[in-house]
Amino acid sequence: MQNQGTSPQRAPQVRIRVSGKLFQGHLPYLNQLVESASECQLWPLLNLSDLEDLDRAALVYLIDGENRSFGIVSCPNFVREWMEHERDQAAA
Repeated sequence: MQNQGTSPQRAPQVRIRVSGKLFQGHLPYLNQLVESASECQLWPLLNLSDLEDLDRAALVYLIDGENRSFGIVSCPNFVREWMEHERDQAAA
């Protein structure tokens, strides 16, 4: 999803708190929230501070969307490290 012209630098922001587990089955609903924010000219920020577990599909969603469709704040270290590992693997 491309963020329909909403620039993260200029747009008002809205935080979407993601807590507990984030798995593939949750992604359609999360994406709906992200798209709704964009349609309202808001830059969505995913607050992951309470995220405890995620699967690879959710990880790929976060990697693909970060800084394009949404921002990420308060990302747990285990998630950020896994994201960096996946990016390094894709670049190799």
